Amino acid sequence: MKKLSKILGVLAVLALLAAGCGSDGGDADTTADAAVETDTGGEEDSGGEEDAMEEEDAMEDEDEAPAGILTDVGVDDETIRLGLLTDLTGPFAPLTVPITDGTEAYWEWVNSQGGVAGRQVELDIFDTAYDLEAHGQFFEQVADTGDEGVVMIQTSTGSPHTASIRDDVTDLPLATVPLSWNSSWASDETGGSIFEFLTNYCIEAMNGVEWMSQQFGDNVAIISSPGDYGEDGAEGAKIAAEQLGLNVVFDAQAQVQTGADPTPIATGIVESGADFVWVTTTPTNFAGIFGAALQAGFTGQWGGNGPNFNQALLGTPLAPALGASYTHFSPYPALFGSDSAGMAEAIAFMQDFRPDAPFLSVYITSYIMGEIAREGLEAAAANGDMTRQGVVDALSTTTIGLDGLAADISYAGDPNDSIPRESFIFDVDDTLFDAAATISNGGEGADGLVLIEGGFTGDVATAFDYRPCFEI
Repeated sequence: MKKLSKILGVLAVLALLAAGCGSDGGDADTTADAAVETDTGGEEDSGGEEDAMEEEDAMEDEDEAPAGILTDVGVDDETIRLGLLTDLTGPFAPLTVPITDGTEAYWEWVNSQGGVAGRQVELDIFDTAYDLEAHGQFFEQVADTGDEGVVMIQTSTGSPHTASIRDDVTDLPLATVPLSWNSSWASDETGGSIFEFLTNYCIEAMNGVEWMSQQFGDNVAIISSPGDYGEDGAEGAKIAAEQLGLNVVFDAQAQVQTGADPTPIATGIVESGADFVWVTTTPTNFAGIFGAALQAGFTGQWGGNGPNFNQALLGTPLAPALGASYTHFSPYPALFGSDSAGMAEAIAFMQDFRPDAPFLSVYITSYIMGEIAREGLEAAAANGDMTRQGVVDALSTTTIGLDGLAADISYAGDPNDSIPRESFIFDVDDTLFDAAATISNGGEGADGLVLIEGGFTGDVATAFDYRPCFEI
């Protein structure tokens, strides 16, 4: 149990954050006014290629291309082109810039070992700035069936943005991995060309509410932003509350609005008598409500979907209160959070190719997304068919092995049998946070996260008969 007495000493400064500003809804961390600095264009470390070559056996001699591979768009005898529709300058850049940089580092690492099927992987990266129109325009480029086309969209940032191209990627077909954890992607509506990864917001909220209730009590307040992210998490929280017989003592689903006075929601939380609050919003909006509620006398606990928390908050006056009362839930582990082979590999490629990058656990996402693409492409090559359809077919029957980093990913069969359901649970320890830590000199806890339990799947999530919770 966290010591609530730590909260009381910081109430006087929490008013500074009572009126948070940022971007509504969305699929990722957005702490625009407290953004973590990122290395967006790091050069390869001079020793990286040499170190990486020592791991060549891990790539199973993929430098030798099978003869007679069928290709159409985005693959020739020398190169494989992948598309990234990402946000480098918009509201989610604090998260998506490092993920994109980690993706570049991942493919530099793979290419240093011979690439895939004897081909070097090239990335066509487009900055959508999280704009729907821009996303559509850049999609037209990567979807081209001529020289500008790609064989796979490795990153499609945003739930509404990915939904806007859903029919097109199905018709082409064009394998697409969304950088979004809305619960819609495994449904039949995606046409089998959208390959989600890790636990969605809805199931993560089920796990979070179940775990929090076991620790802190039966009275829960639920607050969220409107839309595909906030309401997906809020719906999952409500499913868990209903199944577990909890009391939803305050319901503010879809009521968190950017720029709005956080006082009404904070007052509702305080007056509800909640034992804990489940939050699905952005870090800045959360900070405003969190600070206002604490100032008004709330001493309960807090938890939320992964994008609700950004380690940059530990560089603000909120840090001691977060350390006392916030539990972080995530679909992926923190850096150095396990001794698995997958974790070691994820850390090694970043240390080799981005040694000065900031200590951010989102690089785990870069690694996992890279593994989905690489293993799918390798399977397509082994099948002798690296056409767009061949890549979709290969991914649809391939299990992505993550070597203990997280649960392996399977796209075969009924989604109800294969969607991920595990969550990683972290204590926030503000005393360990080191804003200057890098991928090379940081250690476990440098991002303020200490693992409580990994691979947690609650009874509600286990029994959940998959369906989209907030469909888009």
